[in-house]
Amino acid sequence: MPWTRTPLVQVVLTGFLLLTTVTAVRGEAVIFREIVGETDAAKLLSWGLRYREGNGVARNIDRAIKLYCKAARNGHPEAQFQLGMIYAKGEGVAMDKDLAAAWLAKATAQKHAHAAEMLIMMGRRGGGHAGCVLSDGRDLYPAPKRKRRYALRCRSSRDCGPVRIGAHPATGEVAQMVRELAPKYRLNPNLVLAVIEAESGFNPHALSPKNAQGLMQLIPATAERFGVSNVWDPEQNVRGGMAYLRWLMKTFDGDVRLVLAAYNAGEGAVARYGGVPPFAETEGYVARILHRLGN
Repeated sequence: MPWTRTPLVQVVLTGFLLLTTVTAVRGEAVIFREIVGETDAAKLLSWGLRYREGNGVARNIDRAIKLYCKAARNGHPEAQFQLGMIYAKGEGVAMDKDLAAAWLAKATAQKHAHAAEMLIMMGRRGGGHAGCVLSDGRDLYPAPKRKRRYALRCRSSRDCGPVRIGAHPATGEVAQMVRELAPKYRLNPNLVLAVIEAESGFNPHALSPKNAQGLMQLIPATAERFGVSNVWDPEQNVRGGMAYLRWLMKTFDGDVRLVLAAYNAGEGAVARYGGVPPFAETEGYVARILHRLGN
C-alpha cells in the first residue's frame, strides 16, 4: 500500500520547513550585520557584488548598495564607480542619471580607469549630491534641505493649498505598466496617469503640432535627454516621461504644482516667472490635472 502523509505528518513537515526558512533568513541577517561592520574595502566590495548578483546569498540590491556606500564614502574609487553604474542603469532602483554622475565624478577624481568614459557617454560632468538611495527611494545620506527657490502666485487658498493625489480610474495595459514602473522612479502612479491623460489621452501615437510625441508627449530634445531611443515605443516613452517628472520633482522640491507647470511650459519658464507661468494653457493644464486627482 503506497505511503501517504497524514494530516499530522503534513503539519510537522510544514512546521519544519518554515523553521528552516526562518533560521536561514535570520542567519543571513546576522551575516550581513557582521559584513556591514567591516572596514576593509575589499571585503565590502566582494560582499556587495555577492548580494548584487545573488552569489551564495539571496540577491538583495539594498544590501549591495549599503556595502558599496560604506566603501565609497570612505573614498574607495571602485565602490564609487559601481554605485554610479547601479544608478545609471536603474539596477533594482530608480534610474537617476544625476546621482550616477555624482558618484562617477568622485571616482573620476580618483583616476578610476572607466569612470571618466562613462561620464562622457552619459553627457554629464558630474557634481551634485552623491547619495545612497535604496529601492524604496530612501536616501541613507540625504542632502541638506535647500531653501525653496520658487513660489506660487496665490490668488486663493485653493491655489496654494496642499495637493492631494487621489486614485486614477484608468485601466488597461498602459495603466498596468505605469503602476508597475512608477514606484521605480519614486512617483505616485496616479499622478503619472493624470499627466498621460492630459498629454495624450492614452494614445501612444499622439503627435502635437509642436512635435511632442507619444503617451507622455516627449519632444525630441527631452527624449534624447532622458535616453529614449524609440519615442513611439510605449514603455520607452513612459520611462522617459517619468524620468523627466522625477527630475522635476527633485528640482522643485516635490512641489506638484510647479512640477506640472514645468512639464507643460518647461522648467525655464517656471524659473523665469518664479512660479507657475501666467499662461492660460499652463494654468489650465495644472488646474485640470489637480482636479482629476481630487483637488
